[in-house]
Amino acid sequence: MTLAGTRALVTGGGRGIGRGICMALARAGADVVFSYRRDVAAATKTAQEIEALGRRATVAVADMGDEGSIHQLVATAVGAQGGIDILVCSAGMHWRTPFLDISAAEWDAVLGADLRGPFLLSQAVARQMIAQGDGGRIIAISSISADVAYPDLAHYQVAKAGVRMLVRGMALELAPHGILCNAVAPGIVETDLTRGSLADSVTGPRRRGRIPLGRAGQPEDIAAAVAFLASEEMRWMTGATITVDGGQTVW
Repeated sequence: MTLAGTRALVTGGGRGIGRGICMALARAGADVVFSYRRDVAAATKTAQEIEALGRRATVAVADMGDEGSIHQLVATAVGAQGGIDILVCSAGMHWRTPFLDISAAEWDAVLGADLRGPFLLSQAVARQMIAQGDGGRIIAISSISADVAYPDLAHYQVAKAGVRMLVRGMALELAPHGILCNAVAPGIVETDLTRGSLADSVTGPRRRGRIPLGRAGQPEDIAAAVAFLASEEMRWMTGATITVDGGQTVW
């Protein structure tokens, strides 16, 4: 499986799952433009590791809740690489708030970053891909939270369920242009955001105990599915969601 000569744009690539995706695409041969929001040190490190693989890396600050920032990100990617063959919408917002305490402003912020942002970015990149005339791949990161309810995540769950349906709608309308649109739905993945709870003597065993394979995922586990969907070998799959959760949602 190779992505040699392809040009990727990944959001949220500085850390966690996004970083793992950037590295997997680069190892397969893609040049990568990726965005980050705050952690410049992590983004710089990711770029250096991509370049150490012999691939080009371009870093851009972007806010997925801001339409102007999204369009600037696309312009940056096209300017740096000459085009976009692969888009991965990985950036998102993940707040835990009890349902009765979610304010309208918090609801709008989460839906804005996690659903409106991927919609606007995918729309802009799809237009670019159509202009290029060679098709492309759009891959969005959803979540098993789109299928299974968890406490304090009502807004996040709605957004991720929306991402799944957005991918299906895009797949239908963009198929005539050769643009394949799919999603990956991770389960519990060990990142900076989850490492504390997974290491906790009480919550850690409880969370891992719900996973038949007995461990939390690593960013590389999710990245492997993304690279698979981005590859030329996967040319007859669109509108689908691949669940990567160690078996958590089978029971």
